Amino acid sequence: MSEHPVAAHAVGEIAGQILEDLDGAPADLVFVFVSPHFAGTTEDVVGVLRAVLEPRALVGSTHAAVVGGGREVEGTPAISVWAASGAGLDPQVLQLDVVPGEHGGADLVGWPGLDVALADPEGAASTLLLLADPFTFPVDGVLRVLGAARPGLQVIGGMASAAAGPGGNRLVADATVTDRGAVGVLLGPGAPVDAVVAQGCRPVGQPFVVTAVDGNHVVALGGRPTLERLEELARSMSEEDREQLLRGLHVGLVVDERNAEFSQGDFLVRNVLGAREADGALRVGASVDVGQTLQFQIRDARAADADLRAALAGRAAAGSLLFTCTGRGERLFGHPDHDATVVHDAFGAIPVAGGFCAGELGPVGGTNHVHGFTASLALFR
Repeated sequence: MSEHPVAAHAVGEIAGQILEDLDGAPADLVFVFVSPHFAGTTEDVVGVLRAVLEPRALVGSTHAAVVGGGREVEGTPAISVWAASGAGLDPQVLQLDVVPGEHGGADLVGWPGLDVALADPEGAASTLLLLADPFTFPVDGVLRVLGAARPGLQVIGGMASAAAGPGGNRLVADATVTDRGAVGVLLGPGAPVDAVVAQGCRPVGQPFVVTAVDGNHVVALGGRPTLERLEELARSMSEEDREQLLRGLHVGLVVDERNAEFSQGDFLVRNVLGAREADGALRVGASVDVGQTLQFQIRDARAADADLRAALAGRAAAGSLLFTCTGRGERLFGHPDHDATVVHDAFGAIPVAGGFCAGELGPVGGTNHVHGFTASLALFR
């Protein structure tokens, strides 16, 4: 990683260091993460990396903050580049987009052999490392399509976050730099990659069965209006928890209903987007069905720290890609470098790179999802 304010100088420093570290070995896989300050010079950064490193596969994106080593650089210029060389990677670069279909609906373009995969899911690759633009790529729908087409595929990655609207992010696929869609790398079944998803929220109160919905409004929990359940919870909480509830209320949808009890890590956490006082409903950022189990969640730095440390405990990694939420970092933990430091605490000073994301991608309960306030990691054994 370089924090030099001039992009040409920064990428020159980085490329020279990687050449030295690889000791003459080819760069099979290269990821580049660029802060918003260098979004306009992404093409130049990519040109230098391709010329100097000659990678088999190069992908990247722009992010509100950049991770490199044990650092998370927020608010100042930075470029972070991560390179891997070794057997088992066999990377295939993808550039994906979703376009209107001939007969209505939409088509996913850029995916290799999707029709064949639908007929023969045994041919699924094991890992897709995916970077996407949140304004132009419907990643939820794409994950559902890929889940049906290739059920053995784990998807790890994040959404670019350097822009507040369409056209402002940059995505890199080898020599191509674009401002829409998604880019990624398919790794074969032998790729030594483990996925880890650590939540940034903890459940509060008790779980309830959803008994009435209206679109993405949760109307009733356990037969009573959702707002009544929330008010009842707030009255029963400590003052500290009530303050956290006011700062960041979320809901958790249970992943596996077969469990007798639920705890942190058993939920898909989704934002609360508003309330409807007429019927006491809450609008949430997900489609919810009657019969699902839901529990209120609050953002909690201590729980987020413990969850990440527990998720990494007992694992091994020679390198890691880290996709952490823009709502984490100093905003959540009150000090810089938290998630990157935890990774180094777990594995030593391994190569780590990544970015703050507007949504993180990773498998929970055997299914790939978009997450919020999480840290999603690809661990390379």
